[in-house]
Amino acid sequence: MIHPDTELRFINDKIGHGVVATKFIPKGTITWVLDKLDRIFTPEQIDHMDKMYQEVMDKYTYRNPEGNYVFCWDNARFINHSANANCITTAYEFEIAIRDIQPGEELTDDYGYLNLDEPFEVLPEAGTTRNVVYPDDLLRYYPVWDEKLLGAFPNLLKVNQPLFHILSKTVQEKATHISMGEKKMDSILNCYYRNGNGLNGKELADVSARSSKIVYPY
Repeated sequence: MIHPDTELRFINDKIGHGVVATKFIPKGTITWVLDKLDRIFTPEQIDHMDKMYQEVMDKYTYRNPEGNYVFCWDNARFINHSANANCITTAYEFEIAIRDIQPGEELTDDYGYLNLDEPFEVLPEAGTTRNVVYPDDLLRYYPVWDEKLLGAFPNLLKVNQPLFHILSKTVQEKATHISMGEKKMDSILNCYYRNGNGLNGKELADVSARSSKIVYPY
């Protein structure tokens, strides 16, 4: 479920539609939560769909750590990519604003942590040379994304959270402890789909950065 203080707007001819804040959304706000209306499909289910539906799945789904495809039922599926995204996913099936989002500003994700099936070309952005998003970007950029999440989590209990009640009790407690500095945060690496085979030598070499404030899955 997307944050209620957002709406779908046409951005431009190249990007199409996007999700825009209608009110100020402060750093540390939960901007999206996987909820009970979101649909999860296995690769086998998608393989048996008509081509028309497969095209929709290809455009509007992301892949979870189990390799299944998640289709968001609301405007969350229209969130666009940015290499300087203002929202980042966590290991707990919710996203958080990693900086203040102003009214009229577009909410963005980095598609690098969505487990793409193949490389995805993106529009050039100021301040970055990333013109292609790769399926294994999580292995390269997880230290950057983890640090941004660590900078936002302390604000979790200080700002209005209209989506907090949707989280499971277990996740609510874990997020609260992390925000208060009582527990370590699980790395965004937990979101990486390993294709059922574990990590190969090159992938393991990419997973090298470590922080004492974070728990890593491998």
